[in-house]
Amino acid sequence: MEEGPYKYIRDGNGKVSRVIRIGTRKSQLARIQTDSVAEKLKELYPDIHLEIVAMSTTGDKILDTALSKIGEKSLFTKELENALDRNEVDLVVHSLKDLPTALPPGFTIGAVLKRESPYDAVVLHPKNVGKTLDVLPENSVVGTSSLRRAAQLKKRFPHLHFKDIRGNLNTRLKKLDEKEDFAAIILAAAGLRRMGWENRISQILEPGDCMYAVGQGALAVEVRARDTDILEMVSVLHDHDTVLRCIAERAFLRHLEGGCSVPVAVHTEVKDGQLYLTGAVYSLDGSDSLKDTMQTSITAAEKSLEEVDEQVQRVGVTAHKISGEVQDRAERLGVDLANLLLSKGAKEILTVARQLNDAR
Repeated sequence: MEEGPYKYIRDGNGKVSRVIRIGTRKSQLARIQTDSVAEKLKELYPDIHLEIVAMSTTGDKILDTALSKIGEKSLFTKELENALDRNEVDLVVHSLKDLPTALPPGFTIGAVLKRESPYDAVVLHPKNVGKTLDVLPENSVVGTSSLRRAAQLKKRFPHLHFKDIRGNLNTRLKKLDEKEDFAAIILAAAGLRRMGWENRISQILEPGDCMYAVGQGALAVEVRARDTDILEMVSVLHDHDTVLRCIAERAFLRHLEGGCSVPVAVHTEVKDGQLYLTGAVYSLDGSDSLKDTMQTSITAAEKSLEEVDEQVQRVGVTAHKISGEVQDRAERLGVDLANLLLSKGAKEILTVARQLNDAR
């Protein structure tokens, strides 16, 4: 039964409870990620009824164009947000790296779950099994749809040739295995692990080889900002360290005005009460780059814990169970590091990268 914007269900004993509808992309990985969030919610709230609503997004439909060329920041999220806006779903599960650093008004990220491995992984064509990128033959073709990966890897492995590859995980692996076009492809380790394809990972790229994308490896739950009950319900899924790392990363990217169409990479670490953020920008071929590291303390003064303003969003994230003072420091860290790189000429590198990419 529907009442106002919400949907309710009556069980055999006449008890009425609200149905929580979760929106997801249709790809197998998106479904797996959404199911994992649904299971966590079910464990925490055994009485809720969950319904999963799958839909196709623009990014799923445009498969013949490089992502960086489409130029739409909310490629994989817009349709899902429209459904959220029309009250057709109550929450949406995304890969955090797909979510723009500024969300449309009325939406917020109500939970950032504990991060899986944020690193990139090398998946080899069966004939190259056992090799690493270093030892692939000269001019071997490596597939990646990411300017960030290509820029770093061109510089690090100049003997290789990098080429766009699109499609969801299943499609990309098929393109790799069934044709001779690619010697290897680069994918996020987290997605491969969630799909149960860990055995296909032949090499994990350490930060020295390839730093990762902002938010990579973390799942985010997007909700309507005014839906305080849903916001409260999902907020228990927040992972403290992941939230702070991702706020810093997103603030860095936002302040640089980076998106899908420019090569920006990060690496974060929480150690001994300190949050370390390394950020970098690259030219398209990786020949020009700027990279630096900054840190901030993330230990809160006791008194500040009660004073978190529930309505405050930081780079799209609402986390009222985490000290507001500490979240502010994480955000400041991202902005400060971006300013440091901008003072060294990051703007010029990114502007040229954007223009060259647009001209391709």
